[in-house]
Amino acid sequence: MSTNYLVSLLAFRSFPTADKTMDNQKKSMFRLPDGANVLVTFLLVSSLFLLWGFCNGMIDVMDKHFQDELHLSLSQSAWVQFAHYLGYFLMALPAGWLATKLGYKGGIITGLLMVAAGGFWFIPATHIAQFWAFLLGVCAIAAGLTFLETIANPYTTVLGPKQFAATRINLAQSCNGVGWIFGPIAGRMFFYSTNAAGEKTGATTLWIPYAGVAVVVIILAVIFYFASVPDVKTEDEYHLDDAPAGTSRSIWSHPHFVLAVAAQFLYVAAQSGIFSFFINYMTSQVPAIPVSWDSWLLRSLTAAGKDGLIHITDAGAATLASVGFFCFLAGRFSGAGILKKYAPHKVLGLYGLINVVVCLLIFCKLGWLSVACVFLSYFFMSIMFPTIFALGIHGLGIRAKKASAYIVMAIMGGAIVPKIMGAVGDHYGMSRSFIVPLACFAFVAFYGFNWSKFSKSDSLASAAVPAGSDR
Repeated sequence: MSTNYLVSLLAFRSFPTADKTMDNQKKSMFRLPDGANVLVTFLLVSSLFLLWGFCNGMIDVMDKHFQDELHLSLSQSAWVQFAHYLGYFLMALPAGWLATKLGYKGGIITGLLMVAAGGFWFIPATHIAQFWAFLLGVCAIAAGLTFLETIANPYTTVLGPKQFAATRINLAQSCNGVGWIFGPIAGRMFFYSTNAAGEKTGATTLWIPYAGVAVVVIILAVIFYFASVPDVKTEDEYHLDDAPAGTSRSIWSHPHFVLAVAAQFLYVAAQSGIFSFFINYMTSQVPAIPVSWDSWLLRSLTAAGKDGLIHITDAGAATLASVGFFCFLAGRFSGAGILKKYAPHKVLGLYGLINVVVCLLIFCKLGWLSVACVFLSYFFMSIMFPTIFALGIHGLGIRAKKASAYIVMAIMGGAIVPKIMGAVGDHYGMSRSFIVPLACFAFVAFYGFNWSKFSKSDSLASAAVPAGSDR
C-alpha cells in the first residue's frame, strides 16, 4: 500500500461550518476540541487491536487441531469457540463497570494483566493435556480481551471529531486484521508441527505462542502505565442526564443501540462460524486440484489423498486462512476510506446485503466460484464489527462505556451459533451450513439500511434527536 494512500486515510477532509474557531480545531482526525493531538495515543491503543486479532486468529486454527487430536465432531470442536466467547459474555458487564471506575488507562492495564495470566496458563495446560484445561485458558484470555475491547472500541471513537468516529475505529480495527493474518501462521507452526519422523508434535508445542503473547502484554502494560491516556468525555446528544422527570434515561430506550446489540450478536455469530470452519471447508469442499496446476506453492498447501487426487491439507488450509484474513484486512483499510465519504450505516447495509448473496453462492456448491466467495465473505464482513459499534453508541455520552459493555457482551453470538453451524455441517455438509451466516448477515443489512430511522440521525456527524421529540 502506498504512503500517499495511508496519508490520505489519516488526513482530515474539512467540512463547512459557520464557526471558524471550531473548524480550525478539527483539522485532524485525531485532535480533541481543546486542540490536543492524540495521534500517539490512538496508535498505542490500536496495538491492542493487533493483540486480540492474533489471539482470535489462533483460536480459529485450533478447532481442527482438536478435531484430529481428540477425534471430535464439528459441533464438539465448537466448544473452543464457546469457551472463547463465554469469557466475553461473563466479563463484559464487569469490564464496563470497572472502565467507569478505573478510567480508560486502568481498564486497559487490568485487561492486559488478565491476558498475561491466561497465556501463561497454557504451560501447565499442556502438561495436563485435557480438553477442559485448554478451554479454561481460552476462556481466561478472552476475559482479559473483554476489558480491552470494552474500552478500546469506544475510546477510538472519541479521539477526535465525531464525524470520523467510524473511520477511526475501522483504522484501529485494521490492526486487528493484521493480527488475524499472523494468528493462523503461528497456529500452523505450533499446532500442526511435526518432528523429523513426520509425527505430529502440536500437542506439546501449543503453549509456545500463548506464552509469547503473555510476555508481550506484560511489556504493553508497563508502556500504558507510563503513557498519556486522557479520559475523554463524550457529548450526551440525547440529553439523558438532563431529561425531564418521568422521561426514560435508559440506554435501552434508544432503538439504534438495542438493535446494535442484536446486530453485533448475529454478526459475530456469522464471523465466528465462517472463521471456525474455514479449514474444514477448504479440506472437504474444495474441488480436487488438477495435476496440471502443480507448482512449488501448491505443493506446500496440498497432498495426494487416498483417492489419488490432490487435496488441500490441514496445514495448507491454515495458511490459506491467512489469505482470508488478508482479504479481511484489505476490506478494513479500503472501508476506512469509503466511510470517510459515505454514510457508515448505508455502507454497512450494502456490505451486509452483498454477504447474503455471497453465502447463498457458497450454499449452492458451485465449485471454484463458491470457494472464491468464501474469501469475498472475509472482505465484505470486515467493516461490520467496528461500524456497528460506532453506530450503536452514537450520541450516548458518558453512557457509551456502559453501552459498549453490552455490545461487547453480544459477542456471545460467536459461542452459540457456530455450534448450530457445526451441527448443520455434520448432517448436510459444510457448504450447506452457510445458510446460518446468511440469515445473520440479512439482519445486519436490515439494521444498516434502517439505522437513520432508529437513531433519528442522518449520520454520525449530525446531532441526535432526543427520543420522543419531533425532528
